[in-house]
Amino acid sequence: MKLYALLTSAIFIGMASAALASGVGIATSNPGSIYHTSATAIAKVVNDKEGVPATIQPFASPTVFMPAVNSGDLHFGLGSLYEATLAYNGEEFFTGRPHADLRAVGILYPVRQGLFVRNDSPIKTLAEIKGRSVPGGYTSQKIIVPLLEAAYATAGLTRTDMKPVQVPNVVAGADAFASGRVEMFLFAMGAAKVREVDAAVGGIRTLPIQNTPENLAAIQKHFPTGYLRLEKPGPENPGVTEPVYCIAYDGLIFASAKTPEEMVYKMTKAMYENKEELVKGFAVFNLFEPQAMVKEIPLPYHPGAIRFYQEKGLWQPK
Repeated sequence: MKLYALLTSAIFIGMASAALASGVGIATSNPGSIYHTSATAIAKVVNDKEGVPATIQPFASPTVFMPAVNSGDLHFGLGSLYEATLAYNGEEFFTGRPHADLRAVGILYPVRQGLFVRNDSPIKTLAEIKGRSVPGGYTSQKIIVPLLEAAYATAGLTRTDMKPVQVPNVVAGADAFASGRVEMFLFAMGAAKVREVDAAVGGIRTLPIQNTPENLAAIQKHFPTGYLRLEKPGPENPGVTEPVYCIAYDGLIFASAKTPEEMVYKMTKAMYENKEELVKGFAVFNLFEPQAMVKEIPLPYHPGAIRFYQEKGLWQPK
């Protein structure tokens, strides 16, 4: 297994190096994921507005590509603030491997996680998935495991209460649902894959989570940065058939300490100044708040980002 991991890492780093040869490398999850579509929109904006050519490099998940960003083989990556913090500190599934060169660039938007079933499914509540077939494993996207545990805990369940079907990541989990192998799947609301599955099965529906202090405590026991957010039906929220609360957390664009300062400055500037263009590329950027890109987080910011935030009067000395 160790040899396989080393060979796999070498392949990924080789791919990353090839991406850099054609411009700035932005690491992201598989096509269909919320981060892949987001990175595509960001790449266009930074190219059009700042003249910085950017190449999207998809991987199975941030769990897989964070080492390549940390080492500087790729300049930027998109993922959750929580997972980036775990990687930076060498905790949980990064134990013994601190990624000390990861640096924050800016908060993206709230990533809202839906637990979806078919619209005609008899399953109406999270508690009713007990004994059902669901995606499990997530060997290439380990951050999903505590997220699922957090959701299940709100219904008094654990992963052992379901019948797991092993998948490497959320995209594979969605494919398993579309093919009928599982009865529920988890995915970021608004992502292209959710829309694809919605069309493929004739409609999907989000299972609700009750907004109570007890449920929030249960969520944060497993996923400390998670919170509950109200979602409403709309064309950009397939699967949300009525107002429901879901688990949400901060998405992040991050870089390496080795990423050139001027490059990070231009990336930060392009995003901050061009929300409308980002929204044109991906409607989820309606949730992006440029003024909220910088805040107190347990991850150091890159000097290039700090310089831009200082110019805008947003940087508060720690």
